[in-house]
Amino acid sequence: MADTAATGLAGKQCVACRGGVPPLQGEELAALQRQLPSWTVVNGHHLVREFKFPDFRKALDFAVQVGELAEEQWHHPDILLSWGKVVITIWTHKIDGLTESDFILAAKIDELE
Repeated sequence: MADTAATGLAGKQCVACRGGVPPLQGEELAALQRQLPSWTVVNGHHLVREFKFPDFRKALDFAVQVGELAEEQWHHPDILLSWGKVVITIWTHKIDGLTESDFILAAKIDELE
């Protein structure tokens, strides 16, 4: 079950990035990262999480759920599907870094689990 901070993020909506804003960094990035301890921030640039499943079908079903959520939020992660696992990578392509919307999407994905 997601913690209260992550649940707060999951209750928000992703906002389309129009560019021209700097990627998150420093304490602002660290504060959001603390709210989603199951996700890894890689080089301050993107979020990654691996989800494990007992078989391909369950992994596929989860990948489809993530895809549908991404469409609803207009925020599209990279989804790597393989037998028994799904790896999700999220960042805001428009600014080539992280925004709050990346963390919102990650929190929403956690709620699918």
